[in-house]
Amino acid sequence: MFETKNLTSGARGGPLDGLRILDMSRILAAPFATQFLGDLGADIIKVERPGQGDDTRGWGPPYVTGKDGEPTTESAYYLSANRNKRSIAVDMAAPEGAETIRRLAAKCDVVFENFKLGGLAKYGLDYEALRRVNPGIIYCSITGFGQTGPNAHRPGYDLLAQGFGGIMSLTGEPDGVPMKVGVGITDMMCGMYAANAVQAALIHRMKTGEGQSIDIGLVDTQVSWLANEGVNYLTSGKAPKRRGNQHPNIVPYQVFECADGHAIVAVGNDGQFARFCNIIGLPELAGDPKFTKNTDRLANRDVLIPILVAQIATLPQKDVVDGMEAANVPGGVINTLPDLFASEQVAARGMKIAMEYPNAASGKVDLIGNPVKFSATPVSYRRPPPMCGEHSDEILAELLGEGKG
Repeated sequence: MFETKNLTSGARGGPLDGLRILDMSRILAAPFATQFLGDLGADIIKVERPGQGDDTRGWGPPYVTGKDGEPTTESAYYLSANRNKRSIAVDMAAPEGAETIRRLAAKCDVVFENFKLGGLAKYGLDYEALRRVNPGIIYCSITGFGQTGPNAHRPGYDLLAQGFGGIMSLTGEPDGVPMKVGVGITDMMCGMYAANAVQAALIHRMKTGEGQSIDIGLVDTQVSWLANEGVNYLTSGKAPKRRGNQHPNIVPYQVFECADGHAIVAVGNDGQFARFCNIIGLPELAGDPKFTKNTDRLANRDVLIPILVAQIATLPQKDVVDGMEAANVPGGVINTLPDLFASEQVAARGMKIAMEYPNAASGKVDLIGNPVKFSATPVSYRRPPPMCGEHSDEILAELLGEGKG
């Protein structure tokens, strides 16, 4: 079991080397959390349904291209959240399968699950059942609305959480329809909250020997990262409006169309605004009392922005972007994903990685790297996303002594 000594051991596998997690989750929120913890060195045992596995295995195309040139059964979606894991195929609905999971839980530090409210109790795999076999277990449950409240019974999907949690009311063009964020950001943020909560619970257990349950809801997560817009409303009582790419508290802070593309302008203070006005050939704007200070620009947004739009539309993108960089005004371009992953910055930061993958035609798959850079215990990429049940025999032999000899 994971002990305090691992925090200072400089373990080869990362700062969480020695931590074992039983991952009964699927889709994105919890798998994203366990992948992150796996990158930090934890041993992740992914429990999957025999013959089917994680739902996202089939969420394609695109799929990995196999040796025969045909698509495999592993989608890119699945690959995005399941490296550094071992897969065991267990039918938890069968009494013997549920017993196997209980025995595995007795050998683990943490359990993750994201079943519907009460969904695992009927199999004897809820927190109360597993703490009887492992009093120190940390049991992290992720659901749509959490374990309490009038909506606790409702299923949890990222789109529903974005809608209920208010972010869609803030996203999109002012005259357009409410929009979701382009990726499952509520799922992913929920996973990050879960990963942090588990590590905090581990520290508590090191101090006291006490395990505990962790209750995290997608909607709670979404509410929590309404951040400044949420507190803007609580402070003013006024519901925020959709502003497209504009900022509710800073002007100009948005995307502008240039003569040959788009440029991001992120003016954060009055000095930057004055320099930006020089860059685009309108120095007089900075001296106009309607625009000199950010509070003035906010009040006169509807006057200022059309002036900027008309002027910037006449300028080459390169002139605008290079001018901002030279004058130390925050700004930049909008990359496509091909542009992004071909950039020197992504290469320098290790944000595109390749892992060996025997089933792939090339023998490898490209994945997105972990953003955390430790000086002493770097993240590691030890295992590619597993096949369903790939490690069943290995795990049963290693942890439960089955199949030996």
